[in-house]
Amino acid sequence: MSIIRILGIDPGLRLTGFGIIEKVGEKISYIASGTIKTASGKKNKVAGEDDHEELPARLKIILDGLFEVIDTYQPNQVAIEKVFVNVNPQSTLLLGQARGAAISAAVIRHLSVAEYTALQVKQAVVGNGHAQKEQVQEMVKRLLNLPATPKPDSADALACAICHAHGGQGLGKLATAGYRVRAGRLV
Repeated sequence: MSIIRILGIDPGLRLTGFGIIEKVGEKISYIASGTIKTASGKKNKVAGEDDHEELPARLKIILDGLFEVIDTYQPNQVAIEKVFVNVNPQSTLLLGQARGAAISAAVIRHLSVAEYTALQVKQAVVGNGHAQKEQVQEMVKRLLNLPATPKPDSADALACAICHAHGGQGLGKLATAGYRVRAGRLV
């Protein structure tokens, strides 16, 4: 029976969540999770912005942090959440750059990368594409038999890995049982 180790990534410019699971047959198990922090979270008194490193330095922190995770846990595959279009275009661009750093870390280490929307991840883990963050956290805890609820960024990364482990379908398969699915649509 083959063993697949999956690194799930929830990209963010301030916090990038990561989660490692292992899949043996149809069974998934928890290996590790955490966050890569690039900013102190303190507010700049003058501008009201986060006190943070310049963008290139923050992207390097993400890249180096994920190199360390990959080198430590040796995943076979990577699953990452796709960027959604935000109300604020600047935020969307910054998130896209953090995501690019995360994808770069994976491909530099010669890992295949699968991408999933937040809707796909929630559908796979909770069975509802519009689930709340707390519901995702609780289902991740249950599916991986964790002793405590993971923090939001770690839970989202683990959920992404779980989604990938279930072929991007997960619990959502139940809703389409008996139907043919083509290009993400029921036929």
